[in-house]
Amino acid sequence: MSDILWPAGYVPGFTDNFCSNEVIVAGLTTADVWPFLAEPLRWSDYYANSSDVAFHDGAGPILEQGDRFFFKTFGFPVESQVVECVPPVEGQPARIAWHGWSGEGDTRLDVHHAWLIEDLSAGRVRILTQESQKGNPAKELAKTKPNPMINGHQDWLDGLVTAAFAAKA
Repeated sequence: MSDILWPAGYVPGFTDNFCSNEVIVAGLTTADVWPFLAEPLRWSDYYANSSDVAFHDGAGPILEQGDRFFFKTFGFPVESQVVECVPPVEGQPARIAWHGWSGEGDTRLDVHHAWLIEDLSAGRVRILTQESQKGNPAKELAKTKPNPMINGHQDWLDGLVTAAFAAKA
């Protein structure tokens, strides 16, 4: 199975917080899942922790390499830029990742949020999302139990799968 590609400065274990969530389900393909992830205006339809999506510089509605966009999540207003975007192609995983940031000074949070979607044998799909974070808010999130990032991203994965199945019905 494939791995997330980490940029310098965001390698897990060397940041203030890291979370990883993954599902493997039968009956979906990468192509089934991709539209629900690559179109941020759809996120709030299946993930309650996302709102107020807006695009900058004429981008959207489908994310592409270099696009800048905004959304609110986990109580943070997040400016973001797509730093990796590989739509589904047979035989290779689809990938999307963005650098997100919020706040200034001591309240600054910087994240690298990456997604990998790949078709597996026997009609299964693997969806992996990982986020590496830096800054004082990340340090606080890392100490919080239960971990809001792990739980929130699991909700995102579960909603993504449900939405993809509903679209096939």
